[in-house]
Amino acid sequence: MKHFRNLDKKTIINTFEYLPQPFNKFTQKDVLANALGATMYTQGINKDIAQKLINQDFHGLTSNVLCLEDSIGDDDVAEAQINIFNQLELLETSIKSGIMHVDDLPLLFIRVRSLGQLKIFLRKADKLGLICGFNIPKFSTSNGYEYLDAIQKANDKFNQRFYAMPILETSEIIYNETRISELAKMKSIIDDYKNLILNIRVGGTDFSSLYGIRRGIDFSIYDIFVISHCLSDIVNVFGRSTENYTISGPVWEYFPDSNRMLKPQLRVTPFIKKGINGPEERIDIISKEIDGLIKEIILDKANGFTGKTIIHPSHITYVNALQVITYEEYHDALRIVENQDKGAIKSFSGNKMNEVKPHYNWAVKVLKKAEVYGVLKADVDYVQLF
Repeated sequence: MKHFRNLDKKTIINTFEYLPQPFNKFTQKDVLANALGATMYTQGINKDIAQKLINQDFHGLTSNVLCLEDSIGDDDVAEAQINIFNQLELLETSIKSGIMHVDDLPLLFIRVRSLGQLKIFLRKADKLGLICGFNIPKFSTSNGYEYLDAIQKANDKFNQRFYAMPILETSEIIYNETRISELAKMKSIIDDYKNLILNIRVGGTDFSSLYGIRRGIDFSIYDIFVISHCLSDIVNVFGRSTENYTISGPVWEYFPDSNRMLKPQLRVTPFIKKGINGPEERIDIISKEIDGLIKEIILDKANGFTGKTIIHPSHITYVNALQVITYEEYHDALRIVENQDKGAIKSFSGNKMNEVKPHYNWAVKVLKKAEVYGVLKADVDYVQLF
């Protein structure tokens, strides 16, 4: 799997200074943790999962979660569970018969509903060769050890490499009176199984539901103060450079209706294409839903999140494009890493001061992301990938 492999060769050559590198479930964990990008949730009851992936219907998709939790009704759980095994079997058959190549398949995860359900899947680990790991909803101090221990034991028993992605979304985390204590205890659990933790994910929708809040299309999650304060504390605990955890941004739940278009709220400049494949093209309109998504991704990045949970394929392009490293960022990061014996040095572009020691951790993160998302050419910006 590789980011932007759906783009034509000419666009790739004219867009990237350094190309995105391929990855799979066996890639080094700290690289893979940054590679998920737009992680799309698919209902586990969907009978077309395998065929859509075989057809590569979701352009640019590199990570996909087959969901057995909130996205399906209680009465559909048993059927959805069977369906996931069937869909994986169809994918295996297609790969073995040469209909598709395993490298064309996004990283696949299963979002289980309960510990008991997780164990059902783990007992059939021999049928889960295409699965990269499990999303653990409502992860807390009351269930965390049991979930992670079950995955660790299955890995040891079946010689597998299943990762865990805990989802932080319970009341104990969002409520002020219990938050810090819960996060500290939770971190202790997660630290004990650090080798399993690919990503830490946050449930913005579940947090909001505890207050009867649903953010409108004109607001980002960071405008909802009760949620943004909690997100800040999660980053404070898990986002420290000494911990090396990757935290993914919460879901943006709006997707475009082609009949509702308006001018973007973002500045006009980013919405001008620079003529990679032809003359300069002005992008005059963008859907309000995508405009909001772009703004939230920018705020995700500014607040220490990497990648984003998505529920619609229209989000893939924008989430992944905005993870790419700019030419200036990349060369600043290189200068910082390569000059550790220095103090402050002028930036590559001569427009800022790079303090080598304070900016080192930032530079390391930039270079890790550059490996999987690539680096833009000097005169290219993100919109060329939209």
